[in-house]
Amino acid sequence: MAEPRLASGIWVSAYLARLRLHDIPAFVTAKGDETAGAVLIKSNTLDGQARLHQRSLDLMTGARAWIVLAEGPELEVDASIEKQKRFDPDLWVIEVEDRAGRTLLDEPGLAD
Repeated sequence: MAEPRLASGIWVSAYLARLRLHDIPAFVTAKGDETAGAVLIKSNTLDGQARLHQRSLDLMTGARAWIVLAEGPELEVDASIEKQKRFDPDLWVIEVEDRAGRTLLDEPGLAD
């Protein structure tokens, strides 16, 4: 039996609120499907570098985890985002701007 999933729009709102509590600026740069859109998190360290995170499902264990989809110069990460958006029009993209690279994706409630 499939585990119930939180609607994407609600998850995004909660994630943005958590980032605000830590004074980490974040912006929705692509609004996806409110119910089931996949979410990409771009971590912009404001030095020309970026990292793109995607939630992944381990088919063997059923565990969910955030993986790095792309990393390097910001322009290359942006190109990867555009490629993903062409493939999935329901995609959410959140850009997190933090010089230390904090995304909070490893915190309870977000990590799994």
